[in-house]
Amino acid sequence: MKKLFTFLLFVALMANAQTNPAITKWLQNTTVTGNYYMSGNSTAISNGVLVNCQQVRYSAANVYVNTAGMPAYKVGPYLDGNPNQAGNQNAIFKLSLNPAQNTGTPTATSGGNIGIFINGVAMFDFRDGVAWSTTANAPCGGPGNPPCAGTPAWYRDAIVAERPGFDCSKGHPAGTNYHHHQNPSAFDMDLVVLSTICNLYDADGLYTIDATQHSPLIGFAYDGFPVYGAYGYANVDGTGGITRMKSGYELRNITVRTHYADGTDVSDGPAVSTTYPLGYYREDYGWVSHPTDPSYLDEHNGRFCITPEYPNGIYCYFATVDANHNSTYPYLIGPTYYGNKTGAKVTTVNETTTVYAALLGISDNLLEKATVKIVPNPASDLIAIQIGGLVADDLKVELYDVLGKLVKSTAINKGQSIAYFDVQDVYNGTYFIKISDGKNSVAKTVIIRK
Repeated sequence: MKKLFTFLLFVALMANAQTNPAITKWLQNTTVTGNYYMSGNSTAISNGVLVNCQQVRYSAANVYVNTAGMPAYKVGPYLDGNPNQAGNQNAIFKLSLNPAQNTGTPTATSGGNIGIFINGVAMFDFRDGVAWSTTANAPCGGPGNPPCAGTPAWYRDAIVAERPGFDCSKGHPAGTNYHHHQNPSAFDMDLVVLSTICNLYDADGLYTIDATQHSPLIGFAYDGFPVYGAYGYANVDGTGGITRMKSGYELRNITVRTHYADGTDVSDGPAVSTTYPLGYYREDYGWVSHPTDPSYLDEHNGRFCITPEYPNGIYCYFATVDANHNSTYPYLIGPTYYGNKTGAKVTTVNETTTVYAALLGISDNLLEKATVKIVPNPASDLIAIQIGGLVADDLKVELYDVLGKLVKSTAINKGQSIAYFDVQDVYNGTYFIKISDGKNSVAKTVIIRK
């Protein structure tokens, strides 16, 4: 009888592994290592650190993800004087497989990790460690400032204050812990580009926003609920087409920082000015309900809805952006969790688990449905091959001439979105770019004209 029970438990766990996105959606890798840029040098340098996630284990209650915390896209440089480089985190993340709503007082997000992206990279909330000291009437916390005393009333927004220090993928390291505070797609892919960092360093990111498709699942919060990209179904039941998910938070109409949006009288922050513009602090925002428009998100930056991975519905967070695809507060999660925060970094796994072996290849030819852009076309010196959405399998990218001769080859690894060909040494003419995952392929035509 005991053997039968053990067998049935094993069957149940295997069935859960095949269907639960919190087990199956992690990007796994044990061979490819990462690269980084040094300021002023557009040639990337290998850091020798494995990218994406190295192992996924699960029990009936939890999933454990081993990761070095390094993305497949190139990282750096950080042009605000940040001396750090992304390094091997050698981390284990523990997340609940049975997330549940917190019916009590919501738990606030905090500085540092609040979740994990599917490529193993850390997810941070809005803050950057700097706040306003009312006693000193000056910034406190963070590099170059005195420590903050007590609990500050005004916390600085990293996306606004630290933009010059984000790399092209909108990330940067705290110590060696590379992380994103916001939607992890490249600055250069936004409709209005707010940073020039991609001019010298290749544009890339975890995924590319595609306004015509439901955004991919890009991570999980510490309460176990999934985090999606910027677009979803217009209605929570999966109908209505695709629309941009909108933050319910709006900038308040204030000129002085004396009260919170709910009217609470707090210690004064700096007045709104060119030095401390509206939006410089988290408390500059207030949440506004939009009961007739389901594309607006709740106070936690999420909603209960149907998604491609959860056809029966689940609570989901979304990486909010504006109509120009620029990040909008609260960016990913927050300022409080919807669910019970049980996730964390752990050093050991103290329960029996099963290792999840990621399936090789994909069952359907998703490349045929993917948005593939070749820019510029015609090209003279450099060709960029951009895959819309998220690349979940390693792709081979090859350039052929009209006679079928292979001219150049490169790759888009899982967790990347763009590849490049330098064609300065290629003759004028018509060429074909073939993209394949080892099972399926798609071809695009490109003209080289100098």
